[in-house]
Amino acid sequence: MVDMDSKYREQTFNVSIGMHQQEASKSFDDDGRPKRTGTVWTASAHIITAVIGSGVLSLAWAIAQLGWIAGPAVMLLFSVITYYTSILLSDCYRTGDPLTGKRNYTYMDAIHSNFGGSGFKVKMCGLVQYVNLFGVAVGYTIAASISMMAIERSNCFHKSGGKNPCHMNSNMYMISFGIVEIIFSQIPDFDQLWWLSILAAVMSFTYSTIGLGLGIGKVIGNRRVGGSLTGITVGTVTQTDKVWRTMQALGDIAFAYSYSFILIEIQDTVKSPPSESKTMRKATFISVAVTTIFYMFCGCFGYAAFGDSSPGNLLTGFGFYNPYWLLDIANAAIVIHLVGSYQVYCQPLFAFVEKHVARIFPDSAFVQKEIEIPLPGFHAYKLNLFRLVWRTIFVIVSTVISMLLPFFNDIGGLLGAFGFWPLTVYFPVEMYIIQKRIPRWSSKWICLQILSISCLLMTIGAAVGSIAGILIDLQAYKPFKTNY
Repeated sequence: MVDMDSKYREQTFNVSIGMHQQEASKSFDDDGRPKRTGTVWTASAHIITAVIGSGVLSLAWAIAQLGWIAGPAVMLLFSVITYYTSILLSDCYRTGDPLTGKRNYTYMDAIHSNFGGSGFKVKMCGLVQYVNLFGVAVGYTIAASISMMAIERSNCFHKSGGKNPCHMNSNMYMISFGIVEIIFSQIPDFDQLWWLSILAAVMSFTYSTIGLGLGIGKVIGNRRVGGSLTGITVGTVTQTDKVWRTMQALGDIAFAYSYSFILIEIQDTVKSPPSESKTMRKATFISVAVTTIFYMFCGCFGYAAFGDSSPGNLLTGFGFYNPYWLLDIANAAIVIHLVGSYQVYCQPLFAFVEKHVARIFPDSAFVQKEIEIPLPGFHAYKLNLFRLVWRTIFVIVSTVISMLLPFFNDIGGLLGAFGFWPLTVYFPVEMYIIQKRIPRWSSKWICLQILSISCLLMTIGAAVGSIAGILIDLQAYKPFKTNY
């Protein structure tokens, strides 16, 4: 009887353990971290939020520099390159087996796993990635402030019947955007941003559609298609300016497609099985296809509407004045989108710093302790004092720099140039070669190297053009006193 009881208790105990293990497997992933819940659609939302940013608004200007032949061709080329290299990069999320291999949680982790140690390539990648993420924060602050001013200016133009030039300073708007970002930056990590990404993606479609509709309407009203086969002509601008502008246009298009440096972080939100790389292939195809269609329509119809005089920012450069209420909706959508996009780009940088500091100060209550704050109807919010202080300082610094350098097109072009080749092309190509053990001098190896070198040359040209644009802008610039 005793034996029967003991066997029954043992069986019950084993069943209990089995149930606990099953529950644990439902709550945690293969590495012991909380279970990921991301899908093709949430990953696509993150990518679209990151890609269809303020860069879409400068595409009409970019096509105006390149013309009807080169403009759409270059845009299509960048979309193909971005898609292909994103696929290469997504294959490097796990080291070894694509389903059970060691997970790389960040772009830097993938670099470290494939190149090993803390060598020059790892440090260079980290520098380029995180400087670029900081630069995006600056660029988006500038873009958001311009859209906020555009709302006030369109209303001002409407009230005065176009008689008032409606000049205003951008500082107040940048500070307002910074305050909002301080609040949203306290969202602890990437996985909890899904709702903000979906909202931002909806907003990006909203203002892109409005810009497209206004462009189509203006083309119909003009009863002609503006622009030329080769873009803005020498005579309208000097030959030197034509060269600089063409190069800067490459940077603007590259900036419009930039998202590779947060792809691994987005991939780390996707549940498995199936393998994360399979999910990301689908998400990348959906996102890049949707983005390219929107970019083609917005850029081409914007150029068709305004020709060589296409503004640097389609909705805020005052190519359009009416209907003013529709412009207000479009610019409000831009601001809401940029609030979300800022967070999508900055979360990897936040996580890197916080992880590094936690490793240095493992016993610090200021760094490690989380204070639970109850929220009615929601889960308790976990406040971390270091996160609060450091992220607030980050937003303040990026806002101050935005106030110092409020040149949207030039900054966008420089960021696109600075990040495109190393993060979108070079590192994904090199990691893929290592991961798949592609023999040196094989036909595939040679093709990948040709792709990398060609993109490097484009990047150098774009960087030179954007720096030239910034230097020209600085000649008539006063810190903190730029008016629009």
